Amino acid sequence: MTNKALVMVFTRNPELGKVKTRLAKTIGDENALKVYKHLLSHAEKTIRKVKADKAAYYSEKIRDNDIWDSNIYQKYKQEGQDLGLRMQHAFSNGFSANYNKVIIMASDLYAITPKHIEEAFRQLDNHEVVIGPSPDGGYYLLGMKTLHKQIFTKKRWSTATVFKETMEDLKNIDVHLLEELNDIDTYNDIKDIPELIKLLDDKAYQPKCSVS
Repeated sequence: MTNKALVMVFTRNPELGKVKTRLAKTIGDENALKVYKHLLSHAEKTIRKVKADKAAYYSEKIRDNDIWDSNIYQKYKQEGQDLGLRMQHAFSNGFSANYNKVIIMASDLYAITPKHIEEAFRQLDNHEVVIGPSPDGGYYLLGMKTLHKQIFTKKRWSTATVFKETMEDLKNIDVHLLEELNDIDTYNDIKDIPELIKLLDDKAYQPKCSVS
């Protein structure tokens, strides 16, 4: 281990019909897969530039030959019955490996840059927890210096209450909030991003028009 900082990314295996299902309701499964692969590539390029150890946690199966280079990324399978327990397990792994700063981030962020992750690590010098909130009521990044298990239970994951409930769990803990960033879940999240819109196959995606 070259340092005491670890950044982890949770990634879904990019399979047709199994990623970005809410987005796929509007643009179709094939287009949703294209968008997700693009976001995965962006996440990998972003994390690669950060000076910290790196780990990729797979939702289904660990892949050997993919964008997560085994020479750069530790590779693990997510373990746990829900998202909270899977994150708790990943943080436990990190702290058990003697990291003193551990960050987890989503893999579906278009706006994230290395500076956001580096800022999170810097803030952990003076705060116990860092969180990057999302406008949908969740969060895109979570960082800790010690494990706070209470934030991983009794949550309705992927709902608008997650961030609020997490902050309530941390009301007696020194928390720093990062810049709010939007994750990509629906067509509204991509409609104003030309780089993502140009990925769409017009033949597979025809915008729904209202009938008067």
